[in-house]
This record gives sequence, C-alpha cells and structure tokens, in this order.
Amino acid sequence: MHFGSTLRSLTAPLRLRKGDATRAAIVDAALTVARREGLEGLTIGALADAMSMSKSGVFAHFGSREELQLAVLNEYTARFVDDVLRPAVKKPRGVPRLQALLENWLRLLAREIEQGCLLIAGASEYDDRPGPLHDAMVRIVTGWKRELLRAIEQAREEGHVHGDVDAAQLVFEIYGLMLVTHQDARLLRSRDSLARARTALARLLASAGVEKAPSKSTSKPPSKASTRKKPATAAARTVRRNPPKPARMPGASASAPAPKAKRVQVRGAASRARAAK
Repeated sequence: MHFGSTLRSLTAPLRLRKGDATRAAIVDAALTVARREGLEGLTIGALADAMSMSKSGVFAHFGSREELQLAVLNEYTARFVDDVLRPAVKKPRGVPRLQALLENWLRLLAREIEQGCLLIAGASEYDDRPGPLHDAMVRIVTGWKRELLRAIEQAREEGHVHGDVDAAQLVFEIYGLMLVTHQDARLLRSRDSLARARTALARLLASAGVEKAPSKSTSKPPSKASTRKKPATAAARTVRRNPPKPARMPGASASAPAPKAKRVQVRGAASRARAAK
C-alpha cells in the first residue's frame, strides 16, 4: 500500500468526526436561533454570521435551508425525548410513569418560557403550510400524544385509574392545558401559570380516579405477618401471664383451694362445739 493511500485511510475517520462535530455545532446554534425567531426565521446567512463561517461553509453541511430546518427539528425532538420521555419510562407502569411524563414536560416547558418552545411554535408556523416541515411537525405531535395515550392506557390496565376512563379525551385535555400554560406564561407573563397547571393536572387525574402515585407495596399481597392479630397491650399481657390468685382463708394450705379450706374450718368448729356440750 502506498504511503498516500495509508495516510488517507488514517485521516478519513478524523475528517468524518470533524465534519460531524461541525454539523452538530451548526445545528445547536440553529436551534437557538429557531427558538427565538422560529424555524421560518432561520436563514443560512444569519447562521453563518452566528458561527463565524461562510455561507458556503454552512451550505456544505446542508443541501438547502429546508434540510437545515428539518435537522433542527430532529435535534429538538431528540432532546425532548431525552428530557421528558426517557426518564419517565424508567418509572413503574401506570400512574407513576404518567405523572413522571407530565412533570418532566412541565419542567421543560418552564425552561422554554424564556427559550421558546419549538414544538408549540412550530405547530403554529406550519399548521397551514403543506410540505416536509408540516409533515414532520404532524409526526412529532402525533407521536408525543401517542405516548401520553399509551401511558394512560397502561394506568388503566394496572387499575390505577377508572376502568371506563376515556384515554383519548384525557390526552386532549392534558395537551390543551399545556398549550394554555405556554400562552399564559410566555405571552401574558403570568407568574403563577406553572402552579396553576399543576393544580389543573392534579384535578384532571383525580377525575380519572387518581389520588396519588401508588407505591410498589400496594400491588403486593399482604404478608403473613400483616394478617396476624395485633399484639395485646402491655396491661393485657400482664393480666394473662399473671392472673390474680384466689384469696385463701387464714391457716389454709397453699395447695388447697380457698372455698374447700373454708368448709373444713366450719366443720371443725361445729365438732368442737358439740364436744363442749
């Protein structure tokens, strides 16, 4: 093998990794811009200025502006999964997992009040614009609602919610609540929007039969020890162990019962009285 061929084979992976790192950095910067300006406000020129790169340098990693926008949307979705969905699926099936999904979503929404929520803003941007970006937004929103629906159905299977709960209706109401929370916090700058959202979510879950997340012990049958009778109080134990002894008449034998000893003494007194006569 020639030296030149060997050098190219050694440096090709390095160039690939460097190219991937540059592309990731561009997408990260583009995501920051898109949160603030929206996906439609994302341009190759503005991104090149933000990255201190030439337009051709940015364009080399993305064939078109639309490809850049799709890459940003995919990156946002991956981070959403890492922040909201992935930690929640580690929880037990049922209400614990559902509550983790909703709490993780609220925490992300709290950060996005200042950063901007691409999921909500993008849906508004492309709701009436046919094309790849519209289709991508539909897949993302539909996929997320499907995850919520699955979590509610699992809670129903586990017996954590009412058996007749309408899972699709509950997803609709939860999603609507999150949308109004974003509007109330971002547009109206309401300071109590997140607290009100948690209160409303708790009320929705309560209407479905949820009071609190069940602990693991509630699903296990009671142990033998828990089915035994409760131990008696100290006073009762003392009475059973040391029952009161019957009173004995003076002079009676310790082994003889008190009533018998009394009869013996009475008979003896009567005999002595007859002998005296």
